[in-house]
Amino acid sequence: MTVTPDTAAPDAPDAPDVPGAPLNRARPLRSRIVAVAVAAAVLAGVAVTYTLHAARRAEPADAVSEFGLDPGHLYFRSTAAGAGRVARLPSSGEGPGGAAARTTGGPSCERFHAAADTGLCLQRRSGIPPRSYAVVLDGHLREKRRIALTGIPNRARVSASGRMLSWTMFATGDSYAGSSFSTRTSILDTRTGYLIKNMEEIPLTLDGRRYHAPDVNYWGVTFAKDDNRFYATVSTEGRTHLVRGDMKKWAATALRTNVECPSLSPDNTRIAFKKRVRKGTRDPWRLYVLDLRTMREHPLAERRGVDDQAAWLDDGTLAYALPGEDGRKQDIWSTPADGSGRPTLRVRGGSSPAAVR
Repeated sequence: MTVTPDTAAPDAPDAPDVPGAPLNRARPLRSRIVAVAVAAAVLAGVAVTYTLHAARRAEPADAVSEFGLDPGHLYFRSTAAGAGRVARLPSSGEGPGGAAARTTGGPSCERFHAAADTGLCLQRRSGIPPRSYAVVLDGHLREKRRIALTGIPNRARVSASGRMLSWTMFATGDSYAGSSFSTRTSILDTRTGYLIKNMEEIPLTLDGRRYHAPDVNYWGVTFAKDDNRFYATVSTEGRTHLVRGDMKKWAATALRTNVECPSLSPDNTRIAFKKRVRKGTRDPWRLYVLDLRTMREHPLAERRGVDDQAAWLDDGTLAYALPGEDGRKQDIWSTPADGSGRPTLRVRGGSSPAAVR
């Protein structure tokens, strides 16, 4: 609502006192006071209405979910019916008819991941300026903690035990395909509540020496079973590296170049990752798997460009999102981790796959 200023002509000069005449000189001042009071009340009402509306936008979408985190299910962000909300399917898949077997009604998220009894939901709310949040969910997908963030949600990961959480936000830019982007990656220990807001200050060893540079960016954290060791991507001077980190020592060491968005297998012996196989921004990556014991890598049967942090459905199968078919925004595909076989459409209209075992 807009309050316009008084556009009436200025008051005439006060007339001289006339014995017996009414005292009207106080009326213009009184009118102004009343007008100002009314305008202030209107503006206060507008402010309260806006504040309440903004507060409602910040509230968790779906405080009570229609389902929880149960073993034997594949959870994902629906990009079809109930777009943006978390849904689930039996690990065996959708079955005939596509969406018939899925359960919907979870929280609304831009990115989602879950393991054990913990979920991580990255949300983005419209407004001036837009707001982003990392929302920690319990085993019933109810909110436990909310952390305000800046930037665009990009990656989310929960360790196998549900204790360690990590997320990546685009601070500037919105794609890894170009060179003009900046990220901010955080790590949260849900047991202690300790939050590392930005891991860029972690001591980094590169080529055997302590490394410092202003262009260092981290993203795509993945945790080992011990909740101490982790892997991530670090980018600097136009190159990406796979780093191994240690939470207790708070240190990281670069292991290999041209590795992005690592994902550690459930048995902790292999890492799935995106490898840049061509220049430019058109399908620059292909999915690979690295054996941590031999440090040998092999490509997967999926030949399309995958811009995702692949998720392990089990020790032999990977899942990832690709642009959808038949007008769908995204679909989830799966492929064998040993490079054999062929890609299979797993979920129509979905992204952010997470297998809860």
